[in-house]
Amino acid sequence: MKKLFYIGILFPSLLFSQTEKNPCETLSKLNTLIQENHYKPKPVDDSLSVYVFKTFLSRLDEENRLFIDPEIKALKKHEYKIDDYINSGNCDFLHEFYVAYTKTITRYVTMLSAIEKEPFPLSSTEKVVFSKKAFPYAKDENEVKHLYKKRILFNTLREVAELSTNKDSLITHFDKLAAESKAKIFDKYKCKIESYQYTEAEFQAIFFSVFCSYFDPHTEYFSANEKSSFYSTVSSDNMTFGLYVSMTEKDEMTVDDIIPGSSAYFTEKIDKGDQLLKIKYNKEQYDIDCASMKKIDEIISSNEYKTADFTFRKKSGEIYTVSLVKKIMKDYQNNVFSFKIKKDNGTFGYIRIPSFYSTFENGKSNVSNDVSKEIYKLQEDNVDGIIIDLENDGGGSMEEAIQLSGLFIDVGPLAVMNNNKNKKQVLKDMNRGTIYNGPMVVMINGFSASASEFFTNAMQDYNRAIVIGNKSLGKATMQRIFPLNESNDEFVKLTLEKFYRITGKSNQYIGITPDVEIPLLFDKQMPREDSNETALKNDEIGVNLKYNRLPNETYAGAIALSKKRIEDSKEAEDILALNAKVNPFYDNDLPPITLQFDAVFNDVNKINALWKTIKSAAEKEYPIAVEQNSVDDEYQKYDDYLKSCNTERIKGIKQNYHILEAVNILSDIKQLKP
Repeated sequence: MKKLFYIGILFPSLLFSQTEKNPCETLSKLNTLIQENHYKPKPVDDSLSVYVFKTFLSRLDEENRLFIDPEIKALKKHEYKIDDYINSGNCDFLHEFYVAYTKTITRYVTMLSAIEKEPFPLSSTEKVVFSKKAFPYAKDENEVKHLYKKRILFNTLREVAELSTNKDSLITHFDKLAAESKAKIFDKYKCKIESYQYTEAEFQAIFFSVFCSYFDPHTEYFSANEKSSFYSTVSSDNMTFGLYVSMTEKDEMTVDDIIPGSSAYFTEKIDKGDQLLKIKYNKEQYDIDCASMKKIDEIISSNEYKTADFTFRKKSGEIYTVSLVKKIMKDYQNNVFSFKIKKDNGTFGYIRIPSFYSTFENGKSNVSNDVSKEIYKLQEDNVDGIIIDLENDGGGSMEEAIQLSGLFIDVGPLAVMNNNKNKKQVLKDMNRGTIYNGPMVVMINGFSASASEFFTNAMQDYNRAIVIGNKSLGKATMQRIFPLNESNDEFVKLTLEKFYRITGKSNQYIGITPDVEIPLLFDKQMPREDSNETALKNDEIGVNLKYNRLPNETYAGAIALSKKRIEDSKEAEDILALNAKVNPFYDNDLPPITLQFDAVFNDVNKINALWKTIKSAAEKEYPIAVEQNSVDDEYQKYDDYLKSCNTERIKGIKQNYHILEAVNILSDIKQLKP
C-alpha cells in the first residue's frame, strides 16, 4: 500500500533549480505547486489579493497600533492588485510594504523615548478601551502617541495593582511603587522592539505564509528552521539540548526538567526552576524578555541550531552561563505511556498518545509499535478495559493512524481518501487479527485533530469504542512537505487530500461529535477548524463499503448511564458554571476602565479572583486510583528521572475529570456484561 503521511514525503521531480532569491520567484514556485497539487486550488485573483492584503497587515500590526490611517490609505492602492503583481512577476510592492512597516517601528521607538522624557501623570479621567475586534487606525501621529501613553499608564497602574491585594498599603506607598512600575513597563516596551524588527527576508517569509493560508489553514510556507521545528512536534526522538522549559504566570521562562544523559544534564549546574535569561547563538544574543518567542523556539527545537550558550538565574539570585550541544534524545513528553487505574473490583488500562509520531527525521520509534507494547504490559495485569487518551493530540503520520486502527479492527475499510482529481482510494486495515478485543473508551477534545480524528472515526464507525469528551478540531485533510529548491532551505506544507469516513461523511470543518459529551473548562475558546476563514467546508461522498459494525449492546447501556451521571454530576455543574463566568471575557468587549488606580485595582482583583477559582478547579484531584503497570514498575524502579515524570503524569491523570468518567464507563460495561 502507498505510504500516507500527514507530513514527510518529498517529491524529487518537483525540485526547482537554484536561482537568486527574490520574493516573486518564491511566490511563483509556491503558486505552481499549489495550483497543480492542492486538494482544492483557488485562482490567483482579486479575492486572494483582498485576503492577503488584509491578513498581511493584521499579522504585522495585530492591534492596529503601529500604522496610522494615512499610511494604510497609501498602501490600499495595492489591495486589488497583489494578484496582478504575482501573475506578472513584479513584487516591488513588498519592498514598499517593508519600507512602510520599518517606518512605523522607527516611529514607535522615537515615541517611546519622547513619552519617557515627558511629564507622565499617574492618573487620568480618560478610559482605556478593550475590544475583540481590531481598533480603527489612529488618524495621525499625535493620536497614536496619545494611545501609547494611555496604554502605558494602564499597564503601570496594573503593575502596581498586581503587587498586593492590600489596596491601602499600595496607596500608602503608591508614588514609590508607581515610579518603579513605570520604569519596568518602559523597559518592557523598549525590550519588545526587537521582536517587531524583521530583516527583509523575514518580512517576505511572513507574506509567503499569508499567501499559503489563503488556500487553507494547513498549507504553510516553511523555512528550514520552521520545517525542523515542525518535525520535532511529531517525533519521539529529537535533537535536544536536554531541557524542557515553559513560561510562568510572570512571563518568565523556567526549567521544568532536564533529560538524563543530555548536554544540560552533564553540566551538573542546571536545576529545575532556574530562570532562562538569554541565549547566545554564534555572535547573536537573544534576551528572553525581548526576543521573539518564535526565534527562541527555533533555537531550542530546530536541528539547524547545534550549539548555544544559555544564561540562567537560580532562585538564590546567582547568574551563570553554560555552553550546550544538541544530541538525539528520546522525547519523553511526546512518547506513549500507560498506567493502570483501579475502581471497585475492576482494573483498567490508560494509554496516553501525545501525537502520531513516526520515524520523521530523528525518530527511532513509531506510535503503533509503542501502543502495542503498552497493551502487552496492560494485558499482563489482566485489565478489564482500556482508555485511549487523544486529548490535545494534534495528529501526525496518517500511516500510523492506519496501523493503530488495525490493532483493534479485524481487517476492513477504515476511510476513503480523495484527491484534487476526485480519485478515491479506500484505506484499509490489511492485517487480519487484533491485538486487543476488550472494551475501550477513546477521549478527544477540541485540540484532537487529523490522525487522531482518523483513528477516532474508525473506532466510532465500527462501534469498537465509546468516544467521550468534546467535539474535535475538524481537520480531515492530509498534507505533505515539498521543497521549493535544491538548497532545501524553503518548503511548503501542502494540503493534497481529504479523507472521509467509511459512511461517506467527513468531519472536516465540523469535527467529531463524541458519544458522550463532557463539560471542559475553556472548551468554547478552543480554536477549531470552523473558526478559520479559509478552512475547507464539510461535504459528503457516495460510498458503498462493507464493514462489520460490532453489535455491542453493553456500549449503548453504558452511554446512557454516563449521560445520566454527567447530568446529575456536581463536578460537571461546577465546570459549566465556571465557563459561564469565563466565556463573556472572550465573547464580549470588556467594560472601559478609567485610568485611575482605584478603578484598575478593582478590575485586576476581580479578574485575579476568577483566575484563582479557575486554577483551583483545574488542579482539583478526582478519586482516581492510579498505579504503574507491573512491567514499568519493575523496569523503572531505579530510574529517578522516570519516577519524577510518572509523578507528574499521575497528577495529571487525577486532575482530569474526563478520565474519571472514562473509568466509570468501563466499570459500567464490566457490570453490564451478561
